[in-house]
Amino acid sequence: MSGYEIFIFIGQAMLLFTIPLLVTALGGMFVEKSGIINIALEGTMVFGSFFSILFINVVQGINENVNPNLLLILAALIAMISGGLLSLLLAFSAIKLKANQTIGGTAINLFAAPMVIFIARSINDVKNIQFSNNFNIQKVPLLGDIPVLGELLFQQTTILTYVGFMIAFVSIFVIYQTRFGLRLSAVGEHPGAADAVGIDVFKMRWIGTMISGALSGLGGLIFVVSSSVSFGGSVYGYGFLAIAVMIFGQWKPERILLASLFFGMASALSYKYQLIPFFSNVRDGSIFKMIPYLATILVLILTSKKSRAPKAQGIPYDKGSR
Repeated sequence: MSGYEIFIFIGQAMLLFTIPLLVTALGGMFVEKSGIINIALEGTMVFGSFFSILFINVVQGINENVNPNLLLILAALIAMISGGLLSLLLAFSAIKLKANQTIGGTAINLFAAPMVIFIARSINDVKNIQFSNNFNIQKVPLLGDIPVLGELLFQQTTILTYVGFMIAFVSIFVIYQTRFGLRLSAVGEHPGAADAVGIDVFKMRWIGTMISGALSGLGGLIFVVSSSVSFGGSVYGYGFLAIAVMIFGQWKPERILLASLFFGMASALSYKYQLIPFFSNVRDGSIFKMIPYLATILVLILTSKKSRAPKAQGIPYDKGSR
């Protein structure tokens, strides 16, 4: 395999890992911009991916010839609805009950995986939900013929790759150019001042949490479709990796996009290391599986002092105390 072919192959693998991280991290950004800590991204990814994969499994069992792109879009909607509904638990505990948000997020993470495994075993008597992964687009007409860029972006991909990038660019516009985005940021920085000028702090936090749940549920589906033909109740820590991406990206959508590409490349190298001539003779590749997580630790060590979260993050808002 030539150097150019290795570059293209690793680049395509990078996108497979980048998009779920990007979408999930953006979901975390929206809720934390409103002032709520959300460490439940892992559990929400699991929840969204399970119900969407179950939907795919049922539909493919009824009709094997269903249009794969249409099926994937419908499954994406199911993933977003499932993740959004689960996020209501976090919103209720954090906003209504003013409970500790870290404990609430941890509870959701602990609840999600056993719950979906229980449902899967109740339905199929096994925890793994199988599906036919025929969603890969071999080549987009015309665009796939563009040198380098066409091979990276428009060959061997899925429609959710473009959905992920679209969400990133829409998020940049929403956060910086819309009234909603500015109000969301204001609520996370100075909720008392925002309330004083007529912004409904509780409403904004509910909306931010539901957006987070919807996007992280979608991120779970993208991760499973990009890497497997079955779902067994785990996304292998990618929800926590998405939190690192969000922090590294400083809660800013354009930086989160760049951070996702960095961690996506680290993940791609951990799985495709044998394509690199220097590592091709390594028999035990276990150490390479650690690359994304070692990169996470290193990045957080180097950037933690400069990290600046929204000022009101994690602090329940009491309307009567402002």
